[in-house]
Amino acid sequence: MAVASLIVPSVQTSARAQAQQQVQERDPSNLTELRREAERSAKELEEATKALEKRRADIAASEKELKTKLDSLQQLEQRLSVMRQPVSQLAELLYEQPLATNGVLPFMSGDADERTLRALSDVNQMVTVRQQAVEQTSTLYKQAEQLAAEAQELRAGNLLAEAQLAAEVDTLRQRSDKIVKSLTAALVKLGIKIDKVGRAALGCNPLRAATAGDYPNGLIPKSMLCPLQQKGFSLRADATIAFVSLNEAYKRQFGKPMCVTDAYRSLAEQQSVYYRRPGFAAVPGRSNHGLGLAVDLCGGVERSGSPEFVWMEKNSKRYGWFHPAWAYSNPFEPWHWEYDPKIDSQL
Repeated sequence: MAVASLIVPSVQTSARAQAQQQVQERDPSNLTELRREAERSAKELEEATKALEKRRADIAASEKELKTKLDSLQQLEQRLSVMRQPVSQLAELLYEQPLATNGVLPFMSGDADERTLRALSDVNQMVTVRQQAVEQTSTLYKQAEQLAAEAQELRAGNLLAEAQLAAEVDTLRQRSDKIVKSLTAALVKLGIKIDKVGRAALGCNPLRAATAGDYPNGLIPKSMLCPLQQKGFSLRADATIAFVSLNEAYKRQFGKPMCVTDAYRSLAEQQSVYYRRPGFAAVPGRSNHGLGLAVDLCGGVERSGSPEFVWMEKNSKRYGWFHPAWAYSNPFEPWHWEYDPKIDSQL
């Protein structure tokens, strides 16, 4: 595996992360764009984290390759050790049985016997083996040097690649945290009680909206819900942020905030409404109220054709809210409005 495949250019988010590193405090009324920026940041962070995980998988594969190379290097060393033996044996033989005694001199004087000729033949064979050993040893040394260099390059590339992506993920995480804090501060300015000590509640973090959706209908923990400006009511984080923006626009139009009679309902509350108002409440466990994505309104909106209702019909979708088709007739519920993240994301 080439190191070039590991040390690839940084994830494309890095330029955007640097360009937008300093998150300025936003106009509190522009919550929707701030939420979208938080979601974009979270998506970039998710992509970078996935890239880091993939890179680590690649590194694990290259580490496996590195181990293979190191094993091969060890085997080469063992082969080299074995191949050095003929050279050593030849030297020992020549030392113990010099050619001058029973080898070259008798052969050149014409007195060589069969034993001398056999000794010379053995020496010739050993010299040939020695030459082959020297040549193979030289080749193996070159292979060993190449393997050692590749192993070193792989190790350095692995360390550099992981450090590079880990730093980028950390930068994106810090940026995402800044955006969420800025959004939380804007919500506080608009009158949302985050918690008693002013810390950002998890329930108002728009990045946790999907997590809230993991809970069964009507069983979302209170800590996963974000309160509305209207005291006593909560919704899922993204729905609350969109509703606050809608509420601010409503206040500019009518000089008063929207009137809310119901928002998130627990399963027990939905059961109570279902039995008290048969035909006007969804079966427990199937209501959008139980998902934290619906509100029931008053203050004029509950009357079809009123200025407040007409204004909501014309403007609510700009903030991801809408009056469902069924609520016009089956049953007729002008007060019931729902939030759709898909509508909001397309605006």
